[in-house]
Amino acid sequence: MTPSKLVILGTGGTIAGLSSSATDNIGYTAAQVGVAQLVEAIPALLAGGAVVTEQVAQLDSKDMDFAVWAALASRINDFLAQTDVCGIVITHGTDTLEETAFFLQAVCQPAKPVVLTCAMRPASALTPDGPQNVLDAAAVARHPGAQGVVVVCAGTIHGAIDVQKAHTYRLNAFTPGDAGPVGYVEEGCVRQLRDWPAGSGSGDHLAAVASGTATSWPQVEIVMSHAGARGKVVDALVSSGVQGIVVAATGNGTVHHALEQALLRAQAAGVQVRRSTRCAEGHVLPRPDDAIPDSKGLSPVKARIALMLELMGWPGTR
Repeated sequence: MTPSKLVILGTGGTIAGLSSSATDNIGYTAAQVGVAQLVEAIPALLAGGAVVTEQVAQLDSKDMDFAVWAALASRINDFLAQTDVCGIVITHGTDTLEETAFFLQAVCQPAKPVVLTCAMRPASALTPDGPQNVLDAAAVARHPGAQGVVVVCAGTIHGAIDVQKAHTYRLNAFTPGDAGPVGYVEEGCVRQLRDWPAGSGSGDHLAAVASGTATSWPQVEIVMSHAGARGKVVDALVSSGVQGIVVAATGNGTVHHALEQALLRAQAAGVQVRRSTRCAEGHVLPRPDDAIPDSKGLSPVKARIALMLELMGWPGTR
């Protein structure tokens, strides 16, 4: 029997936000509407089969934390183990959506689709974008053969490894960079352009993060290289006991000499250091004589998550 039950997990965000005026798309309070209420307002969701909702968290995604990530990963594995579940949709704020998507792909590697979706306008807007995004996400979660963690926004399907928020305001705020989209959702139909993210469905190491808290997870911070950069911030982080540092470097991984010297001192002291780039597209092309390892194509925020997982003994994130 083909699985047909769709699970929708709510975490808050703009999609669940409310404003005092229907014409105010920025002066709203996020995470005010429950996921069950959001789903009730989209009757077309029920046309494809049974829908189960669960509120995992209710927060503005700028405040996303490790405990919510661990809870999401646990619930994803629980639901996907049920044979009648075809896939999962997660409603999420846009600010840290790319980080959550990357984390869930790395930890769960789901063999069924896990689709994060969002909104750039609150639920109270005159023309909210959330309902259509949820419908599109559901179409992907129900699509035969879909797997892995993806993000659906404004009709575009982005892979968890590549997706980045690229605009502060417009409805199609996300980009997959030069990797290109996984596909599009057009009038409820999925048009696939490239492979879905890998999905082993093992979840073997979930216990390593299931009890993670803000104090028990490795401390990994991000610093940026820029004109006139100094190394004092790195020295301060080392003094505070940081375990890892990701540098958002200029261009192809170049770092201001003063900042680089501080990073090399940190590395010599046992701190794990990685180089990413602050450029929106492309990735650092490594050279044999690089003193600081590159992030293997990951953006600074995703390189931070990868390094945290590595420090926790995770077997790999790509």
